[in-house]
Amino acid sequence: MHAMQLERAHAPLRLSDVEVPHPGRQEVLLRVLACGVCRTDLHILDGELAQPRLPLIPGHEVVGVVVALGQDVERLRAGDRVGVPWLGWTCGECDFCLRGRENLCERARFTGYHIDGGYAQYAVANERYCFAIPERFADVEAAPLLCAGLIGYRALRLAGEAARIGLYGFGAAAHIAVQVARHRGQEVFAFTRPGDHAGQAFARSLGANWAGGSDETPPEPLDAALLFAPVGALVPAALAATARGGTVVCAGIHMSDIPQFPYRLLWEERVVRSVANLTRDDGLEFLAVAGRVPVVTTTERFALAEANEALTRLRAGNIEGAAVLVPAHDVRA
Repeated sequence: MHAMQLERAHAPLRLSDVEVPHPGRQEVLLRVLACGVCRTDLHILDGELAQPRLPLIPGHEVVGVVVALGQDVERLRAGDRVGVPWLGWTCGECDFCLRGRENLCERARFTGYHIDGGYAQYAVANERYCFAIPERFADVEAAPLLCAGLIGYRALRLAGEAARIGLYGFGAAAHIAVQVARHRGQEVFAFTRPGDHAGQAFARSLGANWAGGSDETPPEPLDAALLFAPVGALVPAALAATARGGTVVCAGIHMSDIPQFPYRLLWEERVVRSVANLTRDDGLEFLAVAGRVPVVTTTERFALAEANEALTRLRAGNIEGAAVLVPAHDVRA
C-alpha cells in the first residue's frame, strides 16, 4: 500500500510502499476513506512530542471501512464504517481506567504516534476504540469530528455552564465547537491571529457573536475561555478577559511555555485547567450531539501524496476549517 511515513523529527513525510498491515487480537483492518490533518501531527513532526514510533505513519482522524477481522473481534463486521480517534488503546486495569478516566491511563497508546495511523491506504485499529459514524456525515466531513470535534467537545464540557465562551485560535476545533456552543444557547466570542479578518468573518458565519484578534478585549467578560492555539502567552490574556469564577481550558496536547503573570489575573476563583486526550464516552456523546446540531465541517481535500503541503499550510494558518487526506485505493488487502 501507499503510506506517508515520518522517518525522523524535523523531516518531511516520505511517500512509501509498505506492506498492508495484518489485524491482531481485537483489531480490525480498515480501508482508509479519509484522514484529517491535525495540529498534533505537526507537534510530532517537529519533535515537540517525544518518542513517537519510528518510522511512523501519522494520522488520528481516521474514517475507514472494515475489510478484515483479527481474532476475538466481537462488535464489528466487514463493511462497517468507523472512525478512529487519537486514543487507540488503554490497559483497562489501572486506577484511571477503572474510575472512568481512561484518557489518563499511563500505558495508553495513541493513533498516529505509538500506533500507525491513517496517512495510508490501510490501517489497523483496536475495535474497542472504533466509533460508528452517523450516516448523515460523508467520509471527508466526518474526519475532523474524530479529534478536532472530540477535543473541542471535551473542552466545552470542562468549561462548565458558561454563558459566554471565548475561543482562542479559530481552526478546525473551534469551527466545530462554535456550532455546538451556539446549539446549546451559549454566546461565543472568537479570537483569531491579529489581523486575520478572513478568519473572523468565517467565525461570524458559523454563529460567533463577536470575532476579533487575540490581542483585543471582548465586549463582555467571558465565563470561560477555550485555548486551541498552542501559545502559552494566551493564558494570561484569556484570564484577563475572564470574569470572576471563570475557567480557562487549555485544549492542546502541546503548548509553548506560559509566561509569568500577576496573581491578580488568577484571583477571584478563576481556574486554569487542561484537556488530556479523550474517553470513549466522549466519543459516543459527541458524535450523537454532532448529528443533532447538526455540525457542518468545512474541509479542504488533499491527496495522500500532498500530506506535506497540507501540513505546511496548516502550520501557516492557511486552512479554513480542516484539511483532510483522501487516499486513493489501487491495491487490495
